[in-house]
Amino acid sequence: MAMETRQEIIDTKTSDGPMAVVITEPSEGTHPNVLLFMDGPGIRPDLLNFANRLAGEGYRVVIPDLYHRQGRMLPGFTEEQLKTDPDIGKKIFALILTMSDADIQADGRDALAAADVAHDEPCLTLGFCLGARAVFWALFSRPEKFVAGAAWHPSFLVDDKDDSPHLLVGDLQAPFFIGVGLADTVQSVEMHQPFFDAVEAMPNVGVEFFSDAEHGFTWPGRPNYDEAAAAGSWEKTTALFASAPV
Repeated sequence: MAMETRQEIIDTKTSDGPMAVVITEPSEGTHPNVLLFMDGPGIRPDLLNFANRLAGEGYRVVIPDLYHRQGRMLPGFTEEQLKTDPDIGKKIFALILTMSDADIQADGRDALAAADVAHDEPCLTLGFCLGARAVFWALFSRPEKFVAGAAWHPSFLVDDKDDSPHLLVGDLQAPFFIGVGLADTVQSVEMHQPFFDAVEAMPNVGVEFFSDAEHGFTWPGRPNYDEAAAAGSWEKTTALFASAPV
């Protein structure tokens, strides 16, 4: 049975102004911390429900508000907006472009500090879409802190910069699971193929492809929800986290 959980929003200071942090955890006891990186639509009921489900499995989930530079807890983009606003994709992408990898990693550090996670305490990390890239950077840049990570329907794992994740991933030491939809037309397999080629022989990196899944397959009740991909990614992620040294 899932544990009873509680959820709160706290505020912390960053070098770029105040930031809200969502903490979801079992109602009793001490549990491993998971730094959860949001996707493009932001902090919204779907994301909070996922955090609650993960907390019910015995994890303390910490979510930084990555869009805090543009305003506190911007309303997460709803399915209705996605359906009716023809420019919604451009608006989300414009928000994404306001952040750098360094910004996002700083937000993660600040969120964990605000949640009273000790600097030397090992953590897990999970991300969706743009959060997948953030998970890679957390695992790669702070191997002493992040001991395992998972990414669902990833974005931006390959770019034309010298520090593109696909060029650096060969040095990654931590276990890393990636769930990918073969029907993803937003961030296609072809776009990420150099990354997948780079990790093919790496025993610590597991990539699972789901034949019918599209981008954003995680969220129940949404048009792109894919039960097989969501359930498969959940099973692999929770198994990975359960075996991690936290």
